[in-house]
Amino acid sequence: MRVWRTSRQFGKCAAFLAIFMLILSAQLVKTASEYDPYNVLGVSRSASQAEIKRAYKRLAREWHPDKNKDPSAEDMFIKISKSYEILSNEERRSNFDRFGQMDENQPFGQSQHHGFRSFHNSFYFDESFFHFPRNRDFSDSKYMLRLAQFNSEVLPDSHKRPYLIKVTSEWCFACIHIEPVWKETVQELEPLGVGIGIVDLGFDRALAKQLGAYRAPSIIGVVNGRVTFFHQAVVREHLRQFVEDLLPQKLVMKITDDNYMAFLENWHVENKPRLLLFDQVPIVPLLYKLTAFTFRDYVRFGFVDQGGTGSTRLLQQYNINTYAPTMLLFKEDTVKPVDVIQARGMKRQIMDEFVSNNKFLQVPRLVSQQLFDELCPVKQFHRRRKYCVLLITGDDPAYLPANKAFLDFASANSKDVLRFAYVYQRQQQPLCQALLQNQGAHSAQVVILERRSQAGKVLYRSVSGGWNGSEEDKYHLHEQLELLQKDPTYLTSDATLPELNNEMAPIFIIRWMNAAYDYMLQIYDDLLYSNWREMMPILSLIFSALFIVFGTVIIQAFSEPGESKPQKPKAKPKEQTRTEDDASSRASTSSRPPKKDFVEVTELTGITYTSNLVKLRPGHINVLLVLTNASKSALLRKFAKEVFSFSGSQTLHFSFLNADKHRHWMPSLLRLGCDGAQSQSHSDDEEESSNYMGYVLALNGHKKYFCLFRPVFTGDDGSDSSSDTSFSSDSRRKSRSKSRSSSHSRSRSRSREDGSGSRRGSSRATSIEVHHKLDRLGLWMERLMEGTLPRIRVPAWPTLVDDTAEG
Repeated sequence: MRVWRTSRQFGKCAAFLAIFMLILSAQLVKTASEYDPYNVLGVSRSASQAEIKRAYKRLAREWHPDKNKDPSAEDMFIKISKSYEILSNEERRSNFDRFGQMDENQPFGQSQHHGFRSFHNSFYFDESFFHFPRNRDFSDSKYMLRLAQFNSEVLPDSHKRPYLIKVTSEWCFACIHIEPVWKETVQELEPLGVGIGIVDLGFDRALAKQLGAYRAPSIIGVVNGRVTFFHQAVVREHLRQFVEDLLPQKLVMKITDDNYMAFLENWHVENKPRLLLFDQVPIVPLLYKLTAFTFRDYVRFGFVDQGGTGSTRLLQQYNINTYAPTMLLFKEDTVKPVDVIQARGMKRQIMDEFVSNNKFLQVPRLVSQQLFDELCPVKQFHRRRKYCVLLITGDDPAYLPANKAFLDFASANSKDVLRFAYVYQRQQQPLCQALLQNQGAHSAQVVILERRSQAGKVLYRSVSGGWNGSEEDKYHLHEQLELLQKDPTYLTSDATLPELNNEMAPIFIIRWMNAAYDYMLQIYDDLLYSNWREMMPILSLIFSALFIVFGTVIIQAFSEPGESKPQKPKAKPKEQTRTEDDASSRASTSSRPPKKDFVEVTELTGITYTSNLVKLRPGHINVLLVLTNASKSALLRKFAKEVFSFSGSQTLHFSFLNADKHRHWMPSLLRLGCDGAQSQSHSDDEEESSNYMGYVLALNGHKKYFCLFRPVFTGDDGSDSSSDTSFSSDSRRKSRSKSRSSSHSRSRSRSREDGSGSRRGSSRATSIEVHHKLDRLGLWMERLMEGTLPRIRVPAWPTLVDDTAEG
């Protein structure tokens, strides 16, 4: 009995469950059919894109809320737009055909839960139990942006109006909290002309990456193609101020009784009409700023505070009603406005229409190709022919009467098919030469033309006789215009016009400074608000450069002064210059241990003379020993012993010169040096080779200077021991700052003593040990490395001649 009851209860539950599933299936089918985009647009599933587009346009015109007063028109229009958005994209259309997917953010294969989700928005079970979706407001779909749409529509349009973009995602709970404020802001700013956009992080990550938005919610402003992030609390007043701060400064000029005449008369310089806005508020309303931003290339805007004390005369002169906002538009006439509008509730649409109808002066000056294209458009249909009457004139005061007469003629003969303009021949020479056929005009000329192609092809006819502004000229021009309207073939000449120069374009330095200013503002903004993901490449580059600079300075500061790296075959010029100019930087290289246990000493001959001296590498020094055949062995051993501790330097080379072979080289070198007077006083006897035996020279071939070491005599002659070279005990006790002239004078006296000693007998000289001549060479080498030796400069190195070969 209990089993029967249990089975009966189970049957009832199964029946109820079956009924529930049937109701659920019916709800799902009903929901799916209700939101079928094919049914909404009234097309078949095999319809082409052209058929879908035609159906969308027809239904959009029919259900547009501005034309259809049905209460359900707005909802129907949104459904039509949503359906077209899905079916116009092949990928989304394929997803719907395969999975029945409506929401582009819904994962594939989950369409079977859609009806159940509509049945209960937050209570359902699928792969993820804890799945809490936030269905996007259906009205937001018209603001959704895609990457292609942003680049092709929003970025170009941002040069005419600012855009406010919200970055959101399906999993953003903070986005729900700012939604009411966002809707209020959109309802306030969109009628003023602010563009609105929404970017979904989960759906279009490429666009979010391009904008630099990596988190939701984020609010972004786009003006002139530049992206700026909003960083304040999401309050409607803050968002409004954010949009206002995005606009360039000085869009609207404050006008008072003191400056209004200068403002109106400046039309000639800027080549723009002037628009005066009168209102009771002291601050320029955002609506006026947005309108001024849109038409900033065409009209100059000024604002007058009606409640201020500085505008009384202005209000009386133009009879302004202080109870409603008023707009006055002036062109060439600064006394009487060409158009006036006054309304209590000034709307953006009214202002746009008012300014669009008065974008140009009555006779504007052609200052750019864009202005030329708008004033004189290319002919498309016969019914839309437009002729451009162009005055080619100059900016000298002599042309003013003719220009004024042309303006009066244009004001009296304005028609829809005629556009009057003028151009300065000096500023637009290529254009004027093409129309005047390279004939210089000494007076103003009038040309009637019709543009035939964007490539610059025009049909034109020059008015004969020029233009002086006389009544006869006006009658003649009026007659030709009448003939042109009756017979379009009246234009008999054709030409291809070059592109006009942009006279109003800022110079390169101004554009560069503006770009640099914007870039610095962007860097400051990123640093201030820690947008590190965008700043990482820039910061990495900056820190790398700073590390290289400061690292180089620190290494140089703590390195030994004489330490230098091994020279490469092709050294860098900076390293060469630094090595040449600072000889003292090599001073401590003597402390470096020699790499070999011997010293390489090469002979200076005609073959090695160029490489070892004349073309010696910059920064290198050749230490040269002068010897004879008799003293060669002893002097070389002593020389190698004295310079061995310095052979570790990479910038020192050691050589010897045989004075028996090249006995004229030393006297020639001394005569070329700074102590040439000393050398010229030597007699012919002093040119013997024995006079220079034991001399050592430090030769810098690149800088053309040398340092001189004179040998020391020790032994029987006590006077000789005292007559040392520049390294005698007496000279060592003196200050190193002694002048070079005193050192040279002592050298001359010692040279004479040495010479007289040699003449008293050669046998006595041979009895002295020759190697003692280089006893003090080590001290001299230390001072050489310190850079404290006097330098004797020569204009050029003497040639090395083999005297034995001549003999």
